[in-house]
Parts: sequence; C-alpha cells; structure tokens
Amino acid sequence: MSYQVPEPKIFACTQSTALGEKIATSYGAKLGNILFSRYSDGEYQPSFEESIRGARIFLIGSTNPSSDNLMEMLLMIDAAKRASARHITAVIPYFGWARQDRKDKPRVPIAAKLIAKMLETAGATRIITMDLHADQIQGFFEKPVDHLFASTLFFPYLKELKLDNLCIASPDMGGSKRAYSYSKALECDVVICYKQRAKANVISHMELIGDVQGKNVVLVDDMVDTAGTLTKAADLMMERGALSVRAITTHGLLSGNAYEKIEKSQLKELIITDSIPIEIKSDKVKVLSCAGLFADVMHRVHHNTSISSKFLM
Repeated sequence: MSYQVPEPKIFACTQSTALGEKIATSYGAKLGNILFSRYSDGEYQPSFEESIRGARIFLIGSTNPSSDNLMEMLLMIDAAKRASARHITAVIPYFGWARQDRKDKPRVPIAAKLIAKMLETAGATRIITMDLHADQIQGFFEKPVDHLFASTLFFPYLKELKLDNLCIASPDMGGSKRAYSYSKALECDVVICYKQRAKANVISHMELIGDVQGKNVVLVDDMVDTAGTLTKAADLMMERGALSVRAITTHGLLSGNAYEKIEKSQLKELIITDSIPIEIKSDKVKVLSCAGLFADVMHRVHHNTSISSKFLM
C-alpha cells in the first residue's frame, strides 16, 4: 500500500503576514489560522486554531529588530512542538541580529550564536533563510540550514538591464567574496570599497580599490540599513568616472534617514527583496519578491528533493 505524504501547513508571524500569504499562494496552499492574544502590558500568546498533530509545518517570519519579531517566532515554534507537529521548519527570510557573529572587542555577545541556540531549544527542526550576514552563521546550528541566495532573483533582473561595461562592486571588504561571485557569474570586472568606521553606522573614510571609469557599476550587499555605506560608495564611484551606479541588497532595513540619503545620492536605483516589510518612500527603490523562491524550496524540502539548482553562485 502506497503512502501519501500529507501536505504541510504554512503559518506566518504578524509582521511577515503579507510575505507569508505570497509564499503560501505560490506554494499552492492557504496560510494557516493562528491567533495572537495580547495583554495590556505587551505580552502576547500565539495559538494554532487548527490541528497540526503529526504535520510538517513551516513558520514564516523575519527576526529583524524589534525583539518582538524574534519572540513571536520562538513562541510559535514552542507552541507547535507542544501541539505534536512532526517537523517544525522556521522560514526566516531575514535572520536578524546576525551582525553580531563574533567578538570584535572584549565583553560583547555573539548574538547570532545565541539566537541559533534559542531557535533550536524552542523546537525548530530545520531553518530556511536567505543571505546571512556571514556564511559561517550556519555553523552555529546543529539542525539543517538551507541558506538561499537572492542572486537567484537578482541575476535575471541584471541581465534584463543589458548594461554595457558592467562592473560589480562591494561597498566594503567584508562583501568582497559576494562581489567576486557575482562578477564571475556575470563575466565582468569587480572593484572594492575600503571603509573605516568612527562608530556603528558612521563612516569616517572610504577609498576605492579598482577602476570604474566609463563603467556601469552595480553595488552588491546583503543588507542596507541607514544607507550610509551604499550612498557614499555610489557618490565616490561617480566622482571616479562611473557612468551609473545601482545597488542590489537582499534585505532592506532602511532605518533612520535612509530614504533621504538615497534620494540625495547619485544612486540610480536600489533593488531589494521583500524579506522585510517596508513602506516604499522613494521612486529609486525597487522591490523583487522572494516568495516564489521560498515556496519552491519549501516544496522541495517537504518532498525530499534537491535544492542545489537554487544556488546560482
């Protein structure tokens, strides 16, 4: 007698409901019913309003600050574990707190490691995420991690632009590996910016390593927060003779006065994904949806098929 694999159930944290609905639609399913009860002091309690006993469930939610987003995910995982779900996969489009992935000075935490352990302790049996701030964060987990790359979305878009004299750039030394991977796949030159920070989110000095004269430059990075690095890099490259400067960044945090900086800068376009819900306040910002990518990988995970075709670099 053949065994029919039951279809999984998909749920979303409150801040990722819009993306969760897109992913569920792309998967060919409906978003599951979950109720959040909230107390006047700010405490909240998620409750699955349908049976998940013995099921594989996917919990969708980015864990960007505030910490409420992370806490929602942890509580949902714990509730699913106690409701006897068979597999609990945390789908985290943006893995927040990942910039603290090492001790860069005495007496500071390694937050990314702490959060990895919290997710596992809560009961997650698998993690699906996209463009971690540092690849080695995968090693903080003892459970399987599917680390996706937004290059799957960005490559087709860049090819549609048909830019002559294309040049890939990294806005800092830390992103040089990512920039090199893009340049190799697109068969073009690569340049790197070297920056020094006075403190977090404040750049004191930036220099360019490489030649951008007469080239259409595309900056690549995993995230854009205050947009200080990207806009300063764009202005520097235009000063050095670039024809145009665009930026592709997976996660658009766009905090503080990021939009003001983008509007005043010489960036022609900023392309991001919808891994984090944001309110678009600039005509320069274009959003590509990652829903199809996650839905496809979730389907492959559920049916135990390879996802290697999703890694374009």
